[in-house]
Amino acid sequence: MWFVIYRTNFNREYTLTDENSLKLHLIGRSGFGASESIIECVDSLSYEDLVENLIGPKPSNHIPDDILFRDQVDLHSSRSGIPAYWAYRMLSTDNLFLEKIALFWHGIFATGNSKLNNLRSVLNQVDMFREYGLGRFDDLLLHLSQDPAMLVWLDNQDNHSGSINENYGREILELFSMGVGNYTETDIKECARAFTGWTLGNSEYMSLMSQKDSIWPYGRIVWHHRFDSNDHDYGEKQFLNEIGNFDGSDVVEIICQQKATAEFISRHLYNFFVADEVPVPQWNVTGPRDPDAIQVLVNAYFEFDHDIKSVIRVLFNSDFFKNAVKKKVKSPAELVIGTLRLSGQYSDENKISSSIFSDIAEAGFMGQSLTNPPSVEGWHTGEEWITSGSLVDRVNFASKHLADMDNDGVKLIVDRVIEKTNMGINDIYDLINICSREIGLYQVSDETKNAILDGVDNNQQENSFANMSEQKKQNLILDVVKLASSSKEYQLC
Repeated sequence: MWFVIYRTNFNREYTLTDENSLKLHLIGRSGFGASESIIECVDSLSYEDLVENLIGPKPSNHIPDDILFRDQVDLHSSRSGIPAYWAYRMLSTDNLFLEKIALFWHGIFATGNSKLNNLRSVLNQVDMFREYGLGRFDDLLLHLSQDPAMLVWLDNQDNHSGSINENYGREILELFSMGVGNYTETDIKECARAFTGWTLGNSEYMSLMSQKDSIWPYGRIVWHHRFDSNDHDYGEKQFLNEIGNFDGSDVVEIICQQKATAEFISRHLYNFFVADEVPVPQWNVTGPRDPDAIQVLVNAYFEFDHDIKSVIRVLFNSDFFKNAVKKKVKSPAELVIGTLRLSGQYSDENKISSSIFSDIAEAGFMGQSLTNPPSVEGWHTGEEWITSGSLVDRVNFASKHLADMDNDGVKLIVDRVIEKTNMGINDIYDLINICSREIGLYQVSDETKNAILDGVDNNQQENSFANMSEQKKQNLILDVVKLASSSKEYQLC
């Protein structure tokens, strides 16, 4: 039997209210996880005010680039530096929602550095997601169509008047806006014609120069968009049942007015923020998980003139979001960044370390290499994140970083748990609850609690937690945290 501690007039100050549980759910989904300690910062806010606080404009306050590059020059010199640089941004920013939005659009408008020899263009695209990702979808799609990384990724620099390349014309309809079954092959060709002349500025010279400069993604050579009027098809086009002398901006406007576009983007938002859907290639044959929820988001899309932030506001305040606790498998990026933020390993500019390269590479081993998706289709999400191999990687990564007392965040977790247990606890299950909540697990099943209990070293059993030495308390807490981070609940958000 495990130890049992009794206390007269037991005070459960760490018990979460229903509203605070919802707040943790919201903070976790809008960022990269949440712990009970965050509630102290937002306790005075209503749920609705917290939504506004999270999605509203705020400074990033991330580690400045000059400090990063001065300490880690390798961030300049390899493809692995791109995800490492982004990881530092996600780990040190105060505006987590903005990074989450950038990650959301990166998963839809999947662009890979494997095809590009100008790596700075990839980061410029991520910056574009930050700048336009919460505005009108029309503006975002237009800037995507002018984005140099996307132009090269989908070969639009080879899309010429009289000799079209259909790659971008196809994918903007199939994967970026409307989805399969909502357009024709003729629409694809007419769309490609509209985007002729949308190319790279001085591409031959830039290509030659980038061969010398390609390992320096932050160097002086970076692609830029140019409209070549001499290479644009000015002929009449028939696109989505409309006829006119359309160019790319006209096509984007027509696309964004379609109900199919509203449904497609709404389903992506639901899949990313609410609950896992089937993979995108199945959407044309498998209906939404919650059609009523999708319709609510579609209505918001049109009511607020295609404004993404307004749609997300409706989503976060909805009952279907509030009821979707632990309905999503964390993506590898979410799990890695969330774990590292809890650990405090890279919490400020004094924690800059080359270990970020190997740590963010772990997300790739789990199936998600940032800025290097497997194809233009992006990553399959949900249960497909979990395989026998990736699950081992996920469990090992979390338990390694959250049981290391060299990490400031772990020290803080241990100190907070000891402070709370000093008020008195009834039994081991109370200790498990406290530790679990410190790493964001505010709803833990009895099955998981019993598994944690079974996994704790029997040699640590004593009659009274209060009478344990400080070292034994620390070891016990670390064991519980390590086991809790290995639970099925930790894989979900």
